[in-house]
Amino acid sequence: MPSAGVLALQGDFEAHRKALAAAGLDAREIRTAGELLSTDALVLPGGESTTMWKLMEGTGIPEAIAELAASGRPVLATCAGAILLSRRITHPDREGLGLLDVTAVRNAYGRQLDSAVVRLTDLDREALGDEPLEAVFIRAPRFRDLGRGVEVLARRDGDAVLVRSGNLIAATFHPELARDGRVHRLFVEAIRRGKPRDAGKLVGAR
Repeated sequence: MPSAGVLALQGDFEAHRKALAAAGLDAREIRTAGELLSTDALVLPGGESTTMWKLMEGTGIPEAIAELAASGRPVLATCAGAILLSRRITHPDREGLGLLDVTAVRNAYGRQLDSAVVRLTDLDREALGDEPLEAVFIRAPRFRDLGRGVEVLARRDGDAVLVRSGNLIAATFHPELARDGRVHRLFVEAIRRGKPRDAGKLVGAR
């Protein structure tokens, strides 16, 4: 059975572990670069992206995330985790890990008081089916300047909020807090058909 790790430095990692269990996959919390590289797939949870950057400094975790992604292993990144993966980040401006060819606009829908549960209807039907997708937005970013290899799976008011690029799936919302399990099931399907740890290259990897 493939193993999945949930980066447990900060944020809602426990909710992701439970959501993956509901989707039929056991996952474990990981906190070091070595633990990260020992998994067959990775979840980068929501939380606070600036805090996450600080907690990763000097740990080798950013380099390990890049190595895992380049090996072809599936990665699911949500909210702050999606910001980390991005090529560029705004508000404030900085570079991300550069693994996902998008710009992440932080707090694009307002602050904590502007959080909302939204039923997304502009969906990729092949990936997600016909039913509206429940999505929890909390201080959420949005994606812009999408590269050619980035496939949009869901939009909110025209903004890309769920994308896929090769072995990466990234959501600007919190699927682990919704009753709708389709995003995690999409990730589990990618794990079950995934490549060995030493195979493949990430599409568009830098």
